[in-house]
Amino acid sequence: MFLFFTLFLYPYGAASLANGDVTAVQMHALLSLRGMVSDPFGSLLSWNSSNHPCKWRGVGCSRKHAGRIVELNLNSLGLIGGISPLLANLSYLRVLDLGENQLRGHIPSDLGHLRRLRVLNLTMNSLQGSIPTSLRGCTQLTKLILARNQLHGEIQGELGALRNLAILKLQTNALSGKIPSSLGNMSSLLILSLSNNSLSGMIPASLGNLPNLRQIFLSQNRLTGTIPSPIWNISSLVGFSVRDNKLTGTIPPNAFNDLPLLELLFMGNNKFHGDLPSSLTNATSLVQFEHFFFDTTPPDIGELQSLQWLALFDNALQAKNPHEWEFIQALTNCTQLQGLELDNNRFGGAFPSAVSNLSITLYHLSLTGNEISGHIPREVGNLVGLSSLQLQENYITGSLPSSLSMLQNLRVLWVGDNNMEGQVQPSILGNLTELIDLSLLLNAFTGTIPNTIGNMASLLKLDLSSNNFTGTVPSSLFNITTLSVFLDISYNYLEGPIPPEIGNLQNLVVFNAMFNRFSGEIPSTLGKCLILQNIFLQNNLIMGNIPSLLSGLKGLEILDLSSNKLSGQIPKFFGDFSSLSYLNLSFNDFYGEVPTIGIFANSTVVSVLGNSKLCGGVHGLHLSPCPIQISKRRHKFPKLVIIVSLVATTICVLLLLLFFLACHKKRTRGNNPTISMPGHKLVSYQQLAHGTNGFSTANLLGNGSYGSVYRATLHDDIGEQESIVAVKVLKLTTPGALKSFTFECEAMRNLRHRNLVKIITTCSSIDFNGNDFKAILFDFMPTGSLGEWLHPNSNHQPEARHLSLAQRLIILLDVAYALDYLHCSGGTPIVHCDLKPSNVLLDSDMVAHVGDFGLSRILAEGCSYFQPSTNSMGFRGTIGYAPPEYGAGNMVSTHGDIYSYGILILEMVTGRRPTDDMFDQGLSLHKYVEVAFDNRAMDIADPELVKEVEHVPTTTDNPTNQRKVDTLISLFKLGIFCSEEIPSSRISTKDIVNELRAIKG
Repeated sequence: MFLFFTLFLYPYGAASLANGDVTAVQMHALLSLRGMVSDPFGSLLSWNSSNHPCKWRGVGCSRKHAGRIVELNLNSLGLIGGISPLLANLSYLRVLDLGENQLRGHIPSDLGHLRRLRVLNLTMNSLQGSIPTSLRGCTQLTKLILARNQLHGEIQGELGALRNLAILKLQTNALSGKIPSSLGNMSSLLILSLSNNSLSGMIPASLGNLPNLRQIFLSQNRLTGTIPSPIWNISSLVGFSVRDNKLTGTIPPNAFNDLPLLELLFMGNNKFHGDLPSSLTNATSLVQFEHFFFDTTPPDIGELQSLQWLALFDNALQAKNPHEWEFIQALTNCTQLQGLELDNNRFGGAFPSAVSNLSITLYHLSLTGNEISGHIPREVGNLVGLSSLQLQENYITGSLPSSLSMLQNLRVLWVGDNNMEGQVQPSILGNLTELIDLSLLLNAFTGTIPNTIGNMASLLKLDLSSNNFTGTVPSSLFNITTLSVFLDISYNYLEGPIPPEIGNLQNLVVFNAMFNRFSGEIPSTLGKCLILQNIFLQNNLIMGNIPSLLSGLKGLEILDLSSNKLSGQIPKFFGDFSSLSYLNLSFNDFYGEVPTIGIFANSTVVSVLGNSKLCGGVHGLHLSPCPIQISKRRHKFPKLVIIVSLVATTICVLLLLLFFLACHKKRTRGNNPTISMPGHKLVSYQQLAHGTNGFSTANLLGNGSYGSVYRATLHDDIGEQESIVAVKVLKLTTPGALKSFTFECEAMRNLRHRNLVKIITTCSSIDFNGNDFKAILFDFMPTGSLGEWLHPNSNHQPEARHLSLAQRLIILLDVAYALDYLHCSGGTPIVHCDLKPSNVLLDSDMVAHVGDFGLSRILAEGCSYFQPSTNSMGFRGTIGYAPPEYGAGNMVSTHGDIYSYGILILEMVTGRRPTDDMFDQGLSLHKYVEVAFDNRAMDIADPELVKEVEHVPTTTDNPTNQRKVDTLISLFKLGIFCSEEIPSSRISTKDIVNELRAIKG
């Protein structure tokens, strides 16, 4: 190839020297590079004989001296191949930028001859080998950026000779050894980034000699010892991150005295002891502070008046009395505060009234998952900038304060799972017109639902379930045409007919009104809600026939009308619903023949119990034949009746014999038939069999390698319903299933996090046949798995399972929080080993919960890897999501979960599974995105997201769409970073969380 290009472009060779044109040596260098790379996107089409070399894409020539190539910038062109050492012959080169391509091989040592070079950028490639020591010859270098490659070996001290260097970025490689003290000689250095490597030893004190240093990023290494005191004297420091190392000691009392410009401070996940010094407040420019260590809140944090975001979530922080809550009062001095996250700690005692005095710029306040009691402060309405108020899962009492009506920018209000009571004031709901998500579930609110609820014209989700609301449902509620995700008014004392205006909710997916006192007939207008998938109207007083207009609900998946007073014949059109997977018409007054087509052909997913006037149907329904059938059979098959009776008698005798044998076998066993997780009540096999209707397919939620998951309704001793749970029944005949059961129980025993599926109890017993039986009970997730939303059944309505870009971003953040907790914040590190969309479950609030820990591994303290024995459970994970290193040695590490998470991101933004047929011949989902995302991002994005982004033209006054495009690009990049082939090249969960929060804005 090189010979071809040399001959093809020969006119620019020796003959051109007389014209002061590009010399043959420089041409030779350019052509050598062109000959070593492939160009899949045609980025170098201009490199031909019809163009002057100085007009070739990426080639820059001097204006003063014709023929001198001074710049070669081929960044982000998708080039594949190696770097030619002949580039060293471009002796006048000042900028060499080959970043963000797919270059492989070593960095040529010959580049050290480019003594005029000022910028060398090779970031985001797949370069290997060590950093050439010859680069010390590039004495004019101001920027050396080699980040996000696969470089290894030590950082040689010779780099310290680069006295003009201002930016040194070597992060996200596999570099090892110590940080050379000679870096302290780089007197011009502004940015030093060595994060995400395997560097060890102590931080050299010589770094404190760099008077102009603005950023030091050393996170995610293996550094030990204390932070050298000279570093605290660098007054120009703006960003400082040393988290995820093994640093020890205390922070000096005067540490922050000379850091007035500090904006970013990340020091978590080390082994510091003591308290943060009060000198922290001298960093008056601090904007973002994440607190992941120590047991107390930062002292005098209110003096950080530039603070914009304070994240103290997922710790063990406590506040039980007014004195311990004083830090909230101190935060009132932070007049630029925008976000305060105190989720999942041990904050308790009375709700601090000082919250009402926080900055009016505060738009996100979350206290979820604590032990806070008392009333919501009356003056909470002072926070006029608030957009999201999340207070669920506490012990808050009292009623909703009237001042909430002043928060007219509020979009999310969650106060579910508390002890609140009283009536909801009409003015509150009437004024919160911007709300898109309102959750009041699991409280004790009383009275009627205010008619002013109809003012919430933007509402997407409404959950009023499990309260004490009475009276009729205001028809204005059904005028909120934006209600689409779900409407849940179940478990109340609502009465009267369901208003016919329900037909206005034409985008509604889930309607849940079970366990109320609704009467009247099912409104025929319900048939206008064509996107409905789930309808729950059981346990009411509804009467009359099923309207024929419901025949238009072709996307219906679940319909439960049980325990009402319905009558008439069962409509045959239900048999035409191809998506219908569960139909419960039990305990009504239906009559006539039961259809046998469609769903009616499967007796395991249809229930018609308690309807004494029904007949016919398939055999599994055990109904009497209809009268016409009886008259025909009475004289045709008299002998058959006798034969059937004899066979039935014989079967009964055999069943009795088997029952006595099973009882004998059960008595001879020494193990306890039913065990439970500590602190949870026992659950027997009989309860589970009854709660799943004999483990029928109607209650089957999914199948896995080692078990099947069912939906179970558990009842107490007097038959009253207790709860709905998910039951994972182990397939004990499958090799490895028992180990999976053990691993999952051990991993989940002490875990507590809002984004992990909660294990309720276990059952280790014997079934009715005397066989071993093991099961795990989890919280039931009614909205299904992420996989079902990303890849709905082709028969569904196209809008039925659409996740918006914002929803996908929040789900990714939820999963990242869960992984960070497993890897870093839950005590001993735990590796999930099987992260994929089907193991990410969504609750009714669309909050993501990571489940299925059957392949998980608990790492020894201080370890990053777990090497299972050769007789272990084999290949860990699921093909497409499991990292490549698991297939070569089965090395289990937290890096493996990061890879799976990266693939999850790419699947969510492209809509393509990693196992799609298109991914063969060496092409993977990672490579597919990596090659295309920079120039063709919208071509590879999920078509649903493309429609969302392109719905409204972007203008100067309406930048929303451009922001969505930027969000997509950022998610593509994050997915690529997480799914790098080399484990050490992947970023950490902490960086993932920070990146997602930055993307979210």
